[in-house]
Amino acid sequence: MTDDLRDLLRTAFTWTDLGPGHDYLVSDRSGWWRDPRILDGLGPALAALFRADRPTVVVSPEVTGFMVGPLVARALGVGFVEAYRAGARRAIAEPMIWGDVPADHRGDVQRLGVRERLLAPTDRVLVVDDWASTGSQARGLRGLLGDRYLGAAVIVDECPPAVSAELSIRGLLTGMDLDP
Repeated sequence: MTDDLRDLLRTAFTWTDLGPGHDYLVSDRSGWWRDPRILDGLGPALAALFRADRPTVVVSPEVTGFMVGPLVARALGVGFVEAYRAGARRAIAEPMIWGDVPADHRGDVQRLGVRERLLAPTDRVLVVDDWASTGSQARGLRGLLGDRYLGAAVIVDECPPAVSAELSIRGLLTGMDLDP
């Protein structure tokens, strides 16, 4: 990945202060999706983090993963599979494989599922998402995918180093790169 892309990502990102009564900032990644230079560079940069591992498919959790995952799949020349959250207001009328996701950075527990027919036992799966804070989604997808799981490529990895190592999470930026 080029330093230019890292600079673009940092420049296009903002923290939003919700004002009185709130003691935290909210991340605003919308500038990433607006800049065509970032969109052009994200797929190849994230793919480069795992190219040597030879993934055969990319799996990404909704919502933002559905934007980033296909960019990486295209850069790798492989297909893309969506990981849906249980309880969403859509019915998927075919067999799914479900995995439990431990509590995330908000304390929410969820389930993620993929269409069973879209993953082969021999697949080498790269998980792709925009941000990893606790590693909970990567952990849940690793449990769902089993030995097919290679690791997770993310734009921002702010997991503790031990979690990133355990789950093979690799990022283009760290949380410290975006400190307010």
